[in-house]
Amino acid sequence: HVQLVESGGGSVQAGGSLRLSCTTSGRVYSNNCLAWFRRGPGKEREGVASVDDSERATYAEFVQGRFTISRDSARNILSLQMNDLKPEDSAMYYCADGVSECYGGTLWSPYYKYWGQGTQVTVS
Repeated sequence: HVQLVESGGGSVQAGGSLRLSCTTSGRVYSNNCLAWFRRGPGKEREGVASVDDSERATYAEFVQGRFTISRDSARNILSLQMNDLKPEDSAMYYCADGVSECYGGTLWSPYYKYWGQGTQVTVS
């Protein structure tokens, strides 16, 4: 049974930074992709960033140049460094874990089997 636990959310002023972390426990898959998604108030869930086993990443256009995704496969930690935060970045952020082969990252949510409970990010 795979569990994902996010941390690092909080409240920050516009222009500030936060670093989210997601720790994975249970069975660990190789050659898969991990990702961060978010759901803002009144909005649908959207993909933010994804990374494969070789640290090749894909980003949503709205975070290009501001967010950086990384994974530490040895410690089973997925991170998201968020800089120059904007009020529209306010959302619940979720990490997700895929179990099949994936290269280059994907923001296609049906690929992901396991999801965390989320961590709230509020930008004012």
